[in-house]
Amino acid sequence: MNEELTTDAAAAARHARFGKLPERIGFEDMTEQVRADPSAGINSYDPEGSWKYYSCLALDLGL
Repeated sequence: MNEELTTDAAAAARHARFGKLPERIGFEDMTEQVRADPSAGINSYDPEGSWKYYSCLALDLGL
């Protein structure tokens, strides 16, 4: 491919900034391995707040 000559200063700045693609990133650099904490979800139950998530069709219809 031939480079086109640009006479416009804005076009030259765009070409300098966006004229080529960035370098390729390897899959190893995109992923991260972290050990799971086995006790992370043990104390997450809240009996006082559990009524917010209760769903019953009979209660919704007022039966």
